Amino acid sequence: MSSPKSAPEMRDRIPCFRCGTCCIAPDISTLRKPVGVPCAHLRDDRLCGIYPDRPPVCRDYRPDDLCLALQALPPDERVPYYLAYYGMTDEAPAS
Repeated sequence: MSSPKSAPEMRDRIPCFRCGTCCIAPDISTLRKPVGVPCAHLRDDRLCGIYPDRPPVCRDYRPDDLCLALQALPPDERVPYYLAYYGMTDEAPAS
């Protein structure tokens, strides 16, 4: 009988949905990007404009269960949901 997959192995199997939420909601200090503000390198098609040269924090990010949950929401509700999920709503700029 095979052993169950570990959390990191399962996480590697979740695809990126290219929604851009992870490039908007969290802060990315190496890029001086604050919470709730789109990354300056996020293109209109929700892809990274510096993908080959992105910083390690972006390179190391792996889609997780939250990414799956976000896909069930309308696009305009994803960033607020992410911020609420991680308790960062007070850090985000007022809309």
